[in-house]
Amino acid sequence: MTTGQKNTESNASELMKLHVEALFTHDRNMRLRTINEPWPGEDPAPRFFLGRDLEGTALCRFRYDVPEELVGKLTTLCADEALSGGDFQAKPKHFETYMEILQGDRFTMGPCFLVPERLEPNRDVIRITRENQEDVSRGGFEWLASEIDYAQPCVALLHDNRAVSVCRSVRITPRADEAGLETLTDFRGKGYAAAVVAGWAMAVRQTGKLPLYSTSWDNLASRSVAGKLGLSLYGVNFKIW
Repeated sequence: MTTGQKNTESNASELMKLHVEALFTHDRNMRLRTINEPWPGEDPAPRFFLGRDLEGTALCRFRYDVPEELVGKLTTLCADEALSGGDFQAKPKHFETYMEILQGDRFTMGPCFLVPERLEPNRDVIRITRENQEDVSRGGFEWLASEIDYAQPCVALLHDNRAVSVCRSVRITPRADEAGLETLTDFRGKGYAAAVVAGWAMAVRQTGKLPLYSTSWDNLASRSVAGKLGLSLYGVNFKIW
């Protein structure tokens, strides 16, 4: 690990910047454009992103079509959004005002984690590539064929020689990747998901990048994986669509 990477790992505000830049593409003015999916597609980014980190910093970004007048108002409110009291699941202080100003029809929010260094899977996992994808994805993961060339690294745990839990890079940047995790219904609750996240994180770090993992507060299964692995919470995101 380089000194710069080590410093980034201990800097919650820098991790939040890596997080938003992994989630969405930006224009030259740092306005949000699209969801940063590695496979072809241009799904629009949310109109508003607010990242609150554990160092007390609030980071806000806006989609390219939000008027400058609204950007000014929202930026002023964001400056007052430091996390306080450890109530990480609480809505932002100015939640109602954000929704009113943007006339938002839905929002999402949830915790953001860094997968720590030296975390190793407690079960055998394998890398999935184009060469072996067809052999192991039968019986539930056939859809991997459409994205296997893009969502790398991709790590799986096998049962009876077929993938039952998969973690892959679904948001990719030069400095960090975000995890995408899927486990077949009949194989949940067995610790398989934690093993593939750990294996995926090792593969990401081997490329010299940081492995990030985020989810929503209502995704209890995903939060359970984070807890089992002891992932490092660095902040909370909030998005209005």
